[in-house]
Amino acid sequence: MLPSVEILILSVIQGISEFLPVSSAAHLVLVGKYYEFINQNLLIDICLHLGSLIAIIFYFRNDFFSFIKNKNFLIKILIGTIPIIPIGFILYQTGLIQQFRNLEIIGWMSLIFGIILYLSDKSKITRKIDTKFTNKSAIFIGLFQILALIPGVSRSGITITAGRFLGFNRFESAKISFFLSIPTLAAASLLGIYNIYKEGSVELNFLAIIAVIFSFIFSYITIALFLKFIQEFSLNIFIIYRIVLSIFILGIVYL
Repeated sequence: MLPSVEILILSVIQGISEFLPVSSAAHLVLVGKYYEFINQNLLIDICLHLGSLIAIIFYFRNDFFSFIKNKNFLIKILIGTIPIIPIGFILYQTGLIQQFRNLEIIGWMSLIFGIILYLSDKSKITRKIDTKFTNKSAIFIGLFQILALIPGVSRSGITITAGRFLGFNRFESAKISFFLSIPTLAAASLLGIYNIYKEGSVELNFLAIIAVIFSFIFSYITIALFLKFIQEFSLNIFIIYRIVLSIFILGIVYL
């Protein structure tokens, strides 16, 4: 397979699955195992995350700059990010994170947290983001976000789940999830850049550049379409997809 085609496929997977409640890590692991991509390395992974990070900042640029003026929301987002940073760093640096990257865990996590997402989506809408997104709410969602370190859980899915359990509607839960992704993606990118620097293998090449560009494009499109979708429809289509995917994966593992 041509290198540029590999990057395109990885960018599509990253851009679409990063912001949908279906687990980008799970899909990247699955596709990587099936196709055995030769160009899927640390630098490319960083560039894919950078593309998604730029897309979310660009899409919400007006909100982002208003939040800079009104720092309360921004502080809550940072508070919500605190739990995942040290845990993620420890798991990554000790190599324990690699123990989770297997089909059996991905299959079960996709199934279990798909069902939990379904249950959360039945919650009544009782809160507005402008008045009820408190420090406690941020910590609650942030603690749920730690589970996203396990492939198959889905960072977007678990934070939307937490938001729905708290009584926020789908749109506002997704918006909180998207803003929480900014420091999370930034931290993951910085950690990756640090490790590349430590290994002395920094090399910005053409594939890395197109990885950022393609990931940005597909991430931006996904964010826009998903936010429109959840204003009119439930999350059932993603729940069904997760269950079907988990059955397929567990069938491969156990049969």
